[in-house]
Amino acid sequence: MIDVIIENVRLIDPAAGLDQHGALLVRDGRIADLGGGLGRPEGAQVIDGDGAILCPGLVDMRAEVGEPGGEYRETIASAAVAAAAGGITTLAALPDTKPAIDDPALVRHLRARGEETGSLTILPYGAATKGCRGEELAELGLLREAGAVAFTDGARAIGSARMMRLILAYAKGFGARVVQHPEDPSLAEGGAATSGELATRLGLPAIHPAAEALMVARDLRLLRMTGGSLHFAHVSTGEAIDLIRMAKAQGLDVTCDTAPPYFDLNETAIGNFRTYAKLSPPLRCEADRLAVLAAVVDGTIDAIASDHQPRDADDKRLPFAQAAPGGAGLATLLAVTLAQVHGGALDVSRALGLLTCGPAGLLGAKGGTLARGSSADLCLFDLDAAWQIQSGALPGRAQNTPFDGRAVEGQVIGTWKAGRRVFG
Repeated sequence: MIDVIIENVRLIDPAAGLDQHGALLVRDGRIADLGGGLGRPEGAQVIDGDGAILCPGLVDMRAEVGEPGGEYRETIASAAVAAAAGGITTLAALPDTKPAIDDPALVRHLRARGEETGSLTILPYGAATKGCRGEELAELGLLREAGAVAFTDGARAIGSARMMRLILAYAKGFGARVVQHPEDPSLAEGGAATSGELATRLGLPAIHPAAEALMVARDLRLLRMTGGSLHFAHVSTGEAIDLIRMAKAQGLDVTCDTAPPYFDLNETAIGNFRTYAKLSPPLRCEADRLAVLAAVVDGTIDAIASDHQPRDADDKRLPFAQAAPGGAGLATLLAVTLAQVHGGALDVSRALGLLTCGPAGLLGAKGGTLARGSSADLCLFDLDAAWQIQSGALPGRAQNTPFDGRAVEGQVIGTWKAGRRVFG
């Protein structure tokens, strides 16, 4: 493999507090050197970055990949295409597939399938309960040994307090984090939109936003009992975030993430029954959107995940209440996050930290850094390049984006995995 030098770039590595103009040298798939005044090794391939930003490859800590059992929606291969176009080089895959990832062989299989793409490292979550049904504890120790990065039932909340207590206690013994979908199932069952004036006017079955805070409050109490490690996924309400903020101040080992729809959109995006904007949890009121954004800014939220949920057209081409929730998010993760940079809420280094070293740290994963000697997983993007998100024109198979028609600034122009260019 010949040396590659990417020069005339703005190097940003939030893990190291680096933000400077210079160049980066890739040798044998790893970062050999970076900074200003780098020479050109003889025979090296030279890439002119034209002033663009070069950062670590993004680490997406929450996504569905379609396999096994949902290949009609997406495959690992098609997800890898979308991820590369979005600058993502590492992805944590949810376990609520068919079959669920409750067998060590399936954990190893997903890791191997990621390696086969040549462009994407897949970090599998292990199912917290067998079949992600919430009834019987999965073999957490064996799953962890096989390479599960954490335990969760994916988009299904662990509804039983007794079961959640067991999971937290057992996962603690294996040094693993538990990831919860924070939504009380008894309050959310059958709901399609956040309760309020809009849901009432559209005649939609509603989910009260308190369903999120109630689950967060319960699980924080269980966390105090067990002393485990707990992460709340895609938080979307100010009330739940306030509880997490207080728990952090009290020293509990609790973290959380959100996804771009919850700080970029509010419930009005469902319009007149626009099913591409039907998500789980549902889009919230404007006050909650602002609360999520404030938590991103003040550090209460530890990471931004794509929350990628590929859906077939037939899953969405139904009356709103019957349509499947979920939105595609791999190719749009960076650009929609950067909207908050252009809007002045975040600086670019802080935004990138939530997409790189933040999630990498939560997952205990390699990556998310430009440190010398680390794998050359890289993302090169033009911060100011304008484009429009269009369903039907996204890379990969999944096209069910809630951002259809959204104008954004910030476009990936190159992605490298272990020093090999996989996009651009």
